[in-house]
Amino acid sequence: MTIGRAFDQLFGADAPVRFSAYDGSTGGDPGAAISLRLENERGLRYLVTSPGSLGMARAYLMNDLTVEGTHPGDPYDLLKLIEDGFSYRRPTPRELPELARTLGLRSLRVPELPPQETPSQFHRLLNGLRHSKSRDAEAIHHHYDVGNAFYELLLGPSMTYTCACYPTADATLEEAQAGKYDLICRKLDLRPGMRLLDVGCGWGGMVRHAVTHYGVSALGVTLSRDQADWAAKRIAHEGLSDQAEVRFMDYRDVTERGFDAISSIGLTEHIGVKNYPAYFRFLLSRLREGGRLLNHCITRPDNLHPGIPSAGFINRYVFPDGEITGSGQIIRVMQDTGFEVRHEENLREHYAMTCRDWVRNLRENWDEAVALVGEGTAKVWALYLAGSRLSFERNRIQLHQVLGVHVEPDGNAHMPLRPTWAS
Repeated sequence: MTIGRAFDQLFGADAPVRFSAYDGSTGGDPGAAISLRLENERGLRYLVTSPGSLGMARAYLMNDLTVEGTHPGDPYDLLKLIEDGFSYRRPTPRELPELARTLGLRSLRVPELPPQETPSQFHRLLNGLRHSKSRDAEAIHHHYDVGNAFYELLLGPSMTYTCACYPTADATLEEAQAGKYDLICRKLDLRPGMRLLDVGCGWGGMVRHAVTHYGVSALGVTLSRDQADWAAKRIAHEGLSDQAEVRFMDYRDVTERGFDAISSIGLTEHIGVKNYPAYFRFLLSRLREGGRLLNHCITRPDNLHPGIPSAGFINRYVFPDGEITGSGQIIRVMQDTGFEVRHEENLREHYAMTCRDWVRNLRENWDEAVALVGEGTAKVWALYLAGSRLSFERNRIQLHQVLGVHVEPDGNAHMPLRPTWAS
């Protein structure tokens, strides 16, 4: 049996790709627009030792599985084609011996891992327990300290790496990111003279927007030194240093109290589900009575998962130690730690559109991105963002904003009878 015939046996001769292998064999649909080529025996070992998306990603990142018919900066069509058109058929007991002879015993030996892959959960224990300060700092460094120049290509002028909010279907990414910040400012009821704490502030987009458009004083904190340095320079360039500050520090080390409002935009995914109670208790302790918290984070469409990181592509290549759960779990913990939850909404479709626009930026700047971070890392980002777009579109993941209030002892929440922000 050839590798091409094995492909047809496992995925069907009508699989919607042209497949070829280093042994000269072919499989799949010869007229398909997209082709996959298995270049060498190492690529076969990646696929055999880790069946599914992780093995394919490893082979693809090492150029052992090559693709024609789609741009490497935008694999969305390829991922959608694989998800919709591939149906894996488990081999029968009678077929297994021949299949094993074709693949060979050498295929069961795990090759070296791509350099972009993080160590296993066990090996990362050497860098501290999951969600300890040291290990959180290392996880954030892995994901965010790729280099500000790369993020400028990917994210555009807003330098905002969280879900945007599109006022119309044809709005630009920059309009949508400004719209997101403005929606959060309105939900927090920011007014001149207030004090805002933005935890996990990234490159300071929320801090600068709130200071510029709402007249507050704002403190942002981030575990990425690259982000903090970039934000400090931008704040100084825009003449906001009297009212805006971004610090390189863990949010748990913020000592100031009595903030009028707190925004947490894209941080909850990093702190660990078991740490939610301590996280929200800490934020409540930093918020004055009558103050509001807006928590914005990726969620699951149910509350059945404990949030433990998987061993798949996202955890290995993108978000080490990342954990997400359902919005119901977030709301429950917020309520149990003393917040009154007053509003929540799901921006799932908006995040699919945001990922679409980030991928477009990456594709349009592909050569420069590769020159900055290397082809393998650029491919990781393309796979991650295109795959995330598909997952948001198909409701495998969501994005929830939850608004909570630190209610005064007499029950006064300082909330209007009806929301004053546009949804």
